[in-house]
Amino acid sequence: MTPLEKIRAMKMPFAELKGVTFTEADKDRVVAEMLVRPDLCTLNHTIHGGALMAFADSVGAAATVINLPEDAKGTTTIESKTNFIGGAKEGSVVTATATPVHRGRRTQVWQTRLQTQDGKLVAIVTQTQMVL
Repeated sequence: MTPLEKIRAMKMPFAELKGVTFTEADKDRVVAEMLVRPDLCTLNHTIHGGALMAFADSVGAAATVINLPEDAKGTTTIESKTNFIGGAKEGSVVTATATPVHRGRRTQVWQTRLQTQDGKLVAIVTQTQMVL
């Protein structure tokens, strides 16, 4: 099973609720897309920061899962930091690209860049995942 097939086979109900679609995956990079729907927006039809954070969290967690040691039981987020750079309007698609900062025995750190389809940077999220 490829890393992308493994991610797509995982049951991630919250990612499904948000409409996250994983498009690429290997050990060093995971990419997903999410449509900015009205129910993910705040004022002025702009995506809510919490929706961006949750999107990045799902992508970073998936990246961790395909990098877990064989004896691991899973992963959980223990820290997340978001820098909001710009907005994304309702109807646009945001792409999240997660790359590793650190892959250790007990923790992994991933940085996820969120961009609009025209390449505008929306946010950068750095999260630490504990290996269970």
